[in-house]
Amino acid sequence: MIVMGRGNYAGQSGRLAVPPIMVDRHGQGGRMQGDDGDLMADEVMMERVLIIDDHPLVRDGLRSVIAITFDGCAIFEAASMEEALATLDKQSNFDLILLDLHIPDVKRLDGLRLLRSRFPILPVVMISGAFDRAIVRGAAGFIPKSMKRSAIVDALHRVVSGEIYMPDAIEDGPQESPEEADILNRIGSLTPQQRVVLTHLVHGRLNKQIAHDLSVSMTTVKAHVSAILQKLHVFSRTQAVILANRVRFDGDN
Repeated sequence: MIVMGRGNYAGQSGRLAVPPIMVDRHGQGGRMQGDDGDLMADEVMMERVLIIDDHPLVRDGLRSVIAITFDGCAIFEAASMEEALATLDKQSNFDLILLDLHIPDVKRLDGLRLLRSRFPILPVVMISGAFDRAIVRGAAGFIPKSMKRSAIVDALHRVVSGEIYMPDAIEDGPQESPEEADILNRIGSLTPQQRVVLTHLVHGRLNKQIAHDLSVSMTTVKAHVSAILQKLHVFSRTQAVILANRVRFDGDN
């Protein structure tokens, strides 16, 4: 079931009102006061947002933050990718999608990849309970579920303003080496089918087993493996697996 709300109910019982956060030209968060001392809404606008999360309490929390921060914003909700796509087919001109990493009908980052392929200019912010640099790849940002509401408000303003938002804990974390970045770029050149086959190789599956699991011919599997070796610049399955393991590839990153 898809639920639509409006963003002007800051006074409801049980909801914590969060003052609007201003984003200046340098992208720094701050508050702006009017002549009467009240906090004023800034020029950053968000008119329509879609929240994709199968947990009603999470959706409710995000909805309340958005409603308080962006007055008049139309808020749509989906508990699955199927519901989300149905909403996106019926509606248009969304400013932002908030996507939970774990939803029932897609595997981890497959949901992000699907949305990016079908709606390439629509910002998608990933939501998760754990820090993971791989989550941010291809997303407009990453919001941990443990973040305070004021920090979430700041993150949303930054994304709507055109920035890519990452928490300080990720930005200050260990960076991948140039060699790892090169390996990730090679893996990134694989087609979705080739990534699936590489995942099977990493798990030690033989061509015959892969063909059976994917319901394809041995010839097709061999063609995929050959293409994988070529794109990864290696000469054997073992070398391909070694490279994949160096960047902890498991089909999701």
